[in-house]
Amino acid sequence: MTTKNTNQAELLTRAVEDVVPRKLAEDKLKSGKPMRLYLGIDPTGAKLHIGHSVPLRKLKAFQDAGHHIIFLIGSFTAMIGDPSGRDKMREPLTLDDTKRNFETYKQQAGKILDFSKVELRFNHEWLQPLTFEDVIKLAGNFTVQQMMERDMFQKRLQENKPIGAHEFFYPMMQGYDSVVLDVDCELGGNDQLFNMLAGRTLQQAYGKRDKFVLTTKLIEGTDGRKMSKTYDNCIWLEDSAKDMYGKTMSIKDELILTYMECCTDMPMSEVEDARKELSKGANPRDIKMRLARELVTLYHSAAQAQHAEDEFKNVFAKGDVPEDIPEIKVEKAILLVDLLAAHAVVTSKSEARRLIEQKAVKHDDKVVTALDAKAEKGIYKVGKRKFVRVV
Repeated sequence: MTTKNTNQAELLTRAVEDVVPRKLAEDKLKSGKPMRLYLGIDPTGAKLHIGHSVPLRKLKAFQDAGHHIIFLIGSFTAMIGDPSGRDKMREPLTLDDTKRNFETYKQQAGKILDFSKVELRFNHEWLQPLTFEDVIKLAGNFTVQQMMERDMFQKRLQENKPIGAHEFFYPMMQGYDSVVLDVDCELGGNDQLFNMLAGRTLQQAYGKRDKFVLTTKLIEGTDGRKMSKTYDNCIWLEDSAKDMYGKTMSIKDELILTYMECCTDMPMSEVEDARKELSKGANPRDIKMRLARELVTLYHSAAQAQHAEDEFKNVFAKGDVPEDIPEIKVEKAILLVDLLAAHAVVTSKSEARRLIEQKAVKHDDKVVTALDAKAEKGIYKVGKRKFVRVV
């Protein structure tokens, strides 16, 4: 069996941050033989944003090209917690926690992957039975110096924050996944490079096939910072068509092309055309509207994308109020910041105060300036795209 030629040229380039070693990857692709690839996730959270979609979309691209795809649930590793990008230790999870979280994850990731065509594995199946002797043998392939090369450990040392000895075992366990699955490639976010290379080391040590690792680009949030619930800058896969469109329109202009490349099915020729248009002075808003339509169509439908765009034009170009805005009934005096936070219009009271200080909150089209303002009946516009009617 040979692989399909569809978009083969983009498998190692589109939305890709790094390929190690690249020569091995190119040789495996040129052979025309189907490869075994896997993406592993630790189901530690409940909601997925479009940043999470990038490695999922890359996995699907390899599947569409005829390669064998494995989706690995870190049912055991999630109980330890990956220290990648963390300045403190993670809270441990139970096996039941990880299984429950995965069901939620699967429902959302199913918007991208057809799980009926994916080999699904759980790593507690082989990590739990390991004996202490097995673990010592595994650890013998690495040095403390190698582990301490990780940025997050260096940062914690400098800040005098604890590093759990068990955290050193995380890359070993993830690496052992590669040994068991015996893959040609492991793919993941760029923050997973260290862990994935540990798998390459172990596959060689255990006499398995030689694998390459592929890291996908990390997507920044609507404000240009790391996409995170903490910053309220995420475009969630389960956002409504209207919210997804509006959030996309609020991203920084410099993120447009990256979003097009990493988060949509737009041909790269169109992405390049957009790059040329922007360089020649085209209005970024027009290019961004094209991006927003693509995203909403992917996760909803073309009809809903058009409706979201029409409403966006009415609200933001003509200054109209959206057709369907949530209502909050107020029966007693309450501070506006308390009301907005209590009804999740903003993520916190401090976020509400920050928006008021930035003159980004309006009541019936008048700017709210007082941090201790009481909530009044009428329509509030909060930030660029949120509306609420107080009754």
